Amino acid sequence: MPRLKLGQPADCRDRPPPVLFSRMASLNPAAPGSEPERILVVDNDEYVRRVLTRALAIDGYTTFEAEGTEPALALLEELGGVPLVLSDIHMPGRDGVALLMDVIAKYPDTAVVMLTGDADVAMAVESLKLGALDYLAKPVLVEELQQRVRRALDKRRMTIQFRNLQKNYQEDLERQVSELSRKNQQMFLAQVQMAVRMLEAKDQYTRGHSHRVAMYAEATGRMLGLDEELVQQIRLGGELHDIGKIGTRDAVLNKPGALTEEEFAEIRRHTTDGEEMLSVLREDHPEVLHIVRWHHERLDGSGFPDGLHDADIPMTARIVSVVDAFDAMTTTRAYREMRKPELAFEELERFQGMHFDPTVVKAFRAAFPDSSLLPLQT
Repeated sequence: MPRLKLGQPADCRDRPPPVLFSRMASLNPAAPGSEPERILVVDNDEYVRRVLTRALAIDGYTTFEAEGTEPALALLEELGGVPLVLSDIHMPGRDGVALLMDVIAKYPDTAVVMLTGDADVAMAVESLKLGALDYLAKPVLVEELQQRVRRALDKRRMTIQFRNLQKNYQEDLERQVSELSRKNQQMFLAQVQMAVRMLEAKDQYTRGHSHRVAMYAEATGRMLGLDEELVQQIRLGGELHDIGKIGTRDAVLNKPGALTEEEFAEIRRHTTDGEEMLSVLREDHPEVLHIVRWHHERLDGSGFPDGLHDADIPMTARIVSVVDAFDAMTTTRAYREMRKPELAFEELERFQGMHFDPTVVKAFRAAFPDSSLLPLQT
């Protein structure tokens, strides 16, 4: 089989007129309904480009030509990439190695095959290290060119298929882990909610407290126009805000008189203990943990556990702070009698701006226009 003497035509009078880009129609069209694979041939020698494109057209490829690196990149941008680039290494200006690096960076799914002279094998090997799939030394047999191109395209397809399989596997694995995580989280929440009910069941004074706080907080969040996802976190936070009291002694929780400094320190720990107990919810329900830790903070910094001021206290915690205080005031406790709702609202308003957020107090009261009743109490 005769060799293609690339760059060394016997008679230059047969060369076609100079062009920057040209498209060759396939001499062996692909089967009806299929799209021929596209190949960009890059060489500063127009005759060489034409010989290569005709050889590739025999195998049914749609070919494009470019005379250098910059025209090739411009054409690739216009085409949106091609499956394969066949490029000479030595070209004026930015050479084929520069083109290879740009193609790999901008079109990672494009296979690149390099053409080089016999004396440039070292550079061709270097191009393989940089990401080329193969190289051909000039002069090259037509059959060898076709085989190498088919092999490069097959390798490209296999690489893409393998990557897609990996991606699908990873996505499927992540989905399964996520589903398992959600199930585990749901089981954990069910257990925690049961613990809250058991905690309150031991004390006639606090029975139903967490449920009412959750309902009040949810209604207030809606009145403030918060988005639904945040409202649901507020409701859950309201339900779990006192979970840390599981570790507080009953004698302290139910003490009818004033607490000692040591006993009050034990009470304060329920905020941080609760946050630690619910730490598994931190990623999916961060506001729940904010509520549990900071629902006893005050705007003037006199609250606990961190002495936060004003806007440093998350809105979610400010909401639960107000409704928690309201429910505590409107239910009988071991250490004092219940207040009427109207008096409790007056107390909230008296301390708004110091302990409580005025916006939250206003929204909470607006959610309950008939303050002689507790509509959400169950």
